[in-house]
Amino acid sequence: MSATQMISRSTSAPDLPDDLTAADSKLVYLFVAVSDGATVDDLQTALDIKKISLFPVLDTLSKRGLIERVEEQYVTASAS
Repeated sequence: MSATQMISRSTSAPDLPDDLTAADSKLVYLFVAVSDGATVDDLQTALDIKKISLFPVLDTLSKRGLIERVEEQYVTASAS
């Protein structure tokens, strides 16, 4: 399932944090939120973003307290 299909399937998209300005950060956060967690491989496949570009985004989102890593998945901080 593509990222667009997952987001479209959601009945209501989650609100994006106001301090997210970069497109990649918004996209990764939104995907993690609507998928109820995602691995790096999930993100890479669904969003077509290389791992070398994903890790800084995930690190930034984690440092801001928006997502966190639970075992092999990233989840929104409020979902853990």
